[in-house]
Amino acid sequence: MLERFIEWLLHGLLDLGYPGIILLMAMESSVLPVPAELVMPPAGYWVAKGEMNAVAAVASGVLGSVLGALATYYVAHWFGRGFVRRFGKYFLISERSIERSERYFAAHGEISVLLGRMVPVVRHLISIPAGIARMSLPAFVGYTGLGALVWCSILTWIGYFLGHNEGVLRNAEVQRYVTRALLVVLPILALVAGIYVLRHRRRARSSRGG
Repeated sequence: MLERFIEWLLHGLLDLGYPGIILLMAMESSVLPVPAELVMPPAGYWVAKGEMNAVAAVASGVLGSVLGALATYYVAHWFGRGFVRRFGKYFLISERSIERSERYFAAHGEISVLLGRMVPVVRHLISIPAGIARMSLPAFVGYTGLGALVWCSILTWIGYFLGHNEGVLRNAEVQRYVTRALLVVLPILALVAGIYVLRHRRRARSSRGG
């Protein structure tokens, strides 16, 4: 089934063009189940074939990601925790995940948005505590866009690599390279998070000492 969906996206994305990337990535960045791993690699494939521009494709992916994240942000911002608790279950958002996200976000909002945009599953949820906590909108957009830029670029490169070297785009190959990318990205994110935590604790100790 995924192979057929990839094939549909591969040909349909060329017809939909950059607006199609924006729309699909906006859906992906919200709580709707459209994985970026099925959108940006086909865009990279068409970049390899000379049918799309790499910068425009990535920019469309980032714009879509920001728009989708903003939609979720504003729902959480306007309706708050009560709305999410009542309707989140329909989008596979559990009460436990909401509480865990809120506790963490209260202390580490900006770094959470930045790193969360590059972590599967987390990137679909991170806008909810941001909205409930009423995070600064410029900061939310900036960190969301930066995280999306990194991940969209990686996924586009995977599609480009497969289109340029293999000539075809298969879901199994895409997932294999996505897994490899995550094996590199996740430790880097863990290192960045670790450095952030250490600096945060040092600042906290300095404040108490002062």
